[in-house]
Amino acid sequence: MVKHNNVIPNQHFKKKWQFRVRTWFNQPARKLRRRQARAEKAAKAFPRPAAGPLRPVVHGQTIKYNAKVRLGRGFTLAELKQQQQQQQQHRGSFYCLHLAGSPDALTAKSTEAGIPAKLAPTIGISVDNRRRNSSLEGLQANVARLKAYRSNLVIFPRNANKPKKFE
Repeated sequence: MVKHNNVIPNQHFKKKWQFRVRTWFNQPARKLRRRQARAEKAAKAFPRPAAGPLRPVVHGQTIKYNAKVRLGRGFTLAELKQQQQQQQQHRGSFYCLHLAGSPDALTAKSTEAGIPAKLAPTIGISVDNRRRNSSLEGLQANVARLKAYRSNLVIFPRNANKPKKFE
């Protein structure tokens, strides 16, 4: 029996309802098609990474998620930074960090990858100008990530007779 102010069930089914039923028998074939398309795309992009540009490892925002790490939008300019002169100019507020220990603890080797910011997107590294580093550990983890990527990277010069610095 129907309770409250609801419609009394009195459905008028069509005679050939079987034709109106949506089936999912094409699901396994669709899965295979998607997989083949991904493999094709990866083969076309080879030797570039199939997952798109390299992205930094960042922590989530709120208390619920900040224990987990995820991929961010792009690397900071500090992570990409290539010139040691800029480091000495901003020694007082280096990377906007106030960490325990002397400023010399932040050495050039551990905190910079040596990739110009304008070159980075052209070699498959995403850059985010707005992001700031809030911890030295995160900065060093991303620099290590960049250096590992850079060590496996092979750049062919556009002009074989006059290769540029990074080619």
